[in-house]
Amino acid sequence: MIAERYVNAAVLVLLLAVPLWALAADEPFTITLATRAAIFALAAVGLNIALGLGGLVSLGHAVFFGIGGYSMGILAYHAQTYTPLLDGPLVIAGTNSMPVIWLVAMLTSALAALLIGLLSLRTAGVYFIMITLAFGQMFYFFSISWSTYGGEDGLSIYVRNQFPGINTLVPINFFAICFGLLCTVLFFNALLARSPFGLALNAARQTPQRVQTIGLDPTRLKLVAFVISGVITGLAGALFADLNRFVSPTMFSWQMSGEIMVFVILGGVARLCGPVVGAVTFVMLEHFLGGLSEYWHIYLGALLLLIVLFARGGLVGLVAGRGVAHD
Repeated sequence: MIAERYVNAAVLVLLLAVPLWALAADEPFTITLATRAAIFALAAVGLNIALGLGGLVSLGHAVFFGIGGYSMGILAYHAQTYTPLLDGPLVIAGTNSMPVIWLVAMLTSALAALLIGLLSLRTAGVYFIMITLAFGQMFYFFSISWSTYGGEDGLSIYVRNQFPGINTLVPINFFAICFGLLCTVLFFNALLARSPFGLALNAARQTPQRVQTIGLDPTRLKLVAFVISGVITGLAGALFADLNRFVSPTMFSWQMSGEIMVFVILGGVARLCGPVVGAVTFVMLEHFLGGLSEYWHIYLGALLLLIVLFARGGLVGLVAGRGVAHD
């Protein structure tokens, strides 16, 4: 079998090569598809930290994806309407600066993940799954009722947000930003998995009783992983809203949580580039099969079934074998 590090390198090179080819061939829509795949991959990398390292099966990660999206939408909306976000003794204005929006998205997602994690981690197994799902539905229905920012119709942003020194309206430039962030997070994920914290978290996932005997708190380790996971997924949500220049309650839906989990399972749970492979596969199926039939999810379901039954390591594991994850 091919070493996983070579598979990871090939995956990233191919993801970079497609938009470069599209740029040369004057195919801007293909660049947009690659950008969409990179953003979905970033969201799935976030979930993979909680699921692959911490063993936390969350069906509520759309909460952080949506919080990131609405952080971008609200700040950009107030910037384009020239109205303050908060008026009074302390005036807070909107902004269309990407770095500021990302920071706000990550901080708000971290706070939400901390609160949700504190409550959800009191349980385990199917109860943890249902609590995270319940939080996702709570945020979904809250966003529907939030008429100030479009309610069920969502919120449109008419101008792409700005990054210093880069014209973000050019598709290849926006892809470069998303791809750069994806590579940065993947590098962080690889370091995290090999760090003392990552090793302790992996041990807490497998044998929490032994971790307790050496003085570590498994719940605290999982909470930290859950917060880190939420932060990364929130960043992806902000990028996704910026790509579409639109944010809506569907970003909070349980279907979105399910799709993020499908990305991880398709590529390979706990595999470094598994989320990237899963996201790219999903976007390709959606693009090529979605144009042929509105029931293209049938083929996605069949592929997912085959992977679960015969390739437990996902598509990456199928190519790289049963080697050490995060190689």
